[in-house]
Amino acid sequence: MTDWTTWEPTMRATLLFVVQDGRVLLIRKKRGLGAGKINGPGGRLDPGETYAQCAVREVREELGIAVHDPVQRGELHFQFVHGLALYCVVFAGTAFTGTPVETDEAIPLWTPLDAIPYAEMWADDPHWLGPMLAGGSFKAWFDFDGEVMLSHRVEGGA
Repeated sequence: MTDWTTWEPTMRATLLFVVQDGRVLLIRKKRGLGAGKINGPGGRLDPGETYAQCAVREVREELGIAVHDPVQRGELHFQFVHGLALYCVVFAGTAFTGTPVETDEAIPLWTPLDAIPYAEMWADDPHWLGPMLAGGSFKAWFDFDGEVMLSHRVEGGA
C-alpha cells in the first residue's frame, strides 16, 4: 500500500457538511469524480484560495447557499491505484443564507443524522463521517482501486 511518509497530493480539495436540526445537507453528485454517489458538497482548491474559502465557494456553486461558519474538522488523504493522490480538508457548518437548490453539479439532500445513506456513498465515509458529524475531529488515509477501498487508517473521531 501507500507509503504515507513520502506521499504528496496531486489534487487538493474540500468538503463542507452543513448540519441543522438533526439533519445534514448532502448532495447527489451529477458529474466529476464520484458522479451518481451521495457525498458532501465540495471540490478542488483554486490557486490563492484558502481551504475555508474553497469550501464556501464550492457549496455556493453546487447548492446556491452561503455558509457563514465553516469549522475545519478533518483531513482525508486518498491514493488511487490509477495515480490520483487527493488531499481533502473537511469542514462542518451550521449557519447559511439562501435555499439549497439543484444545480448542474448537484442535487441537495437533507438527510437525518441517523439515516446517512452509506450504501450510496464512497466506501471510506462510514469510517469518519458519523464521528465527524457528532463533533469529532480526525485524520484519515485511504487506498482505493477505482471505487474499491483497499486499506484505511483513521485517527481521532468523536
